[in-house]
Amino acid sequence: MLSDALEDDLESFFDKKLISKSKRKTLADGFKKNKVINEVLDKSTIMTLYNMLRTHIVSYINGIVRAGKESVIFWAVDENERDIALKVYLVTTSNFKRRTSYIIGDPRFSRVKKGTRSLIDLWAKKEYRNLKQCYNRGIPVVKAIHVTKNILAMEFVGENGVPAKTLIESEVDKKDYDSAISILKNLYKDAKLVHCDFSEFNIFKTDKGLILFDLGSAVDLRHPNANEFLKRDIKNISTFFAKRGLTVENPSDVLIRIQK
Repeated sequence: MLSDALEDDLESFFDKKLISKSKRKTLADGFKKNKVINEVLDKSTIMTLYNMLRTHIVSYINGIVRAGKESVIFWAVDENERDIALKVYLVTTSNFKRRTSYIIGDPRFSRVKKGTRSLIDLWAKKEYRNLKQCYNRGIPVVKAIHVTKNILAMEFVGENGVPAKTLIESEVDKKDYDSAISILKNLYKDAKLVHCDFSEFNIFKTDKGLILFDLGSAVDLRHPNANEFLKRDIKNISTFFAKRGLTVENPSDVLIRIQK
């Protein structure tokens, strides 16, 4: 538990540091102290954010740009005025209990501590490791910057606090399909990973090409279900492009080509 004095100090700190400076462009749903403390973040997460600000990993936070059942994404800025995405995994959610199948069986994570909090912290580290593993092998993924407990800092893909559009939000063509399949293949061949949630919702479409994100589920090829996960990824992305009116390869042929 935080002492009343420390909590007052934190609230004052968040007033000064987390609310965007008035000269900055702000979001309509900007970072509001009471909402953050009471509805979005637990006190342990607030302390982690406080330490990230105090150690200059980020300078200030503008607001929430995306929110889901398992996490929220904040638009932050570092000391070099570079936009940063802070992914905060919610410790109050029960959804992570259904995610154990993407950890148990992955030899990189042989020791899994019991408890939701430990699982969520491990999930954040797992996504950080997966992103680094892919980025270091030249695969177009969001660049990971830092991870502490349940908070992952990444490059912000977008402008002025507005994230880039995903495939589901964009017009797509044959080039996009070919690029998506190429990313799947390179994940498998070069990074030795299967994404496990490869879909139109987890791929940005930018002027520089497709950029993959949300790699928390990705597993090592030695995972006993890696092959089934890969089949599902191929089927899901193929279905999306087919529904958009594009001619796609038979998923079985894509699987053979990737594993060849």
